[in-house]
Amino acid sequence: MKFILKTLVSSIGVLIASYLLDGISIDSTLTAVFVAAVLGLLNNFIKPILIVLTIPITILTFGLFLLVINVLIVKWASDIVPGFKVSGWFSALLFSLIVSFVTSLIEGAIRDNAE
Repeated sequence: MKFILKTLVSSIGVLIASYLLDGISIDSTLTAVFVAAVLGLLNNFIKPILIVLTIPITILTFGLFLLVINVLIVKWASDIVPGFKVSGWFSALLFSLIVSFVTSLIEGAIRDNAE
């Protein structure tokens, strides 16, 4: 249940990011839900492995290499989900930042209302 709720919240962030960025194309709302689900799965299973494998370069770049990992995750999601297109690395970076920001805002508002 928690994964479904987080996916729906993330799909709102995906839709907002695709609306704000020219380099991101999403065919439909259902595609946004699939993008959010794939991003969630990639972030839960693949991203931790990448972080562990790239610890030395992450330390050398003072953590900035984590942004590269975020971009890779978004680009892989665009390869997996039909109807989701990312035109470049910078668009993928902005997309990941916007989705993270919007998702954090919505989850914070949900937590505040639950208390």
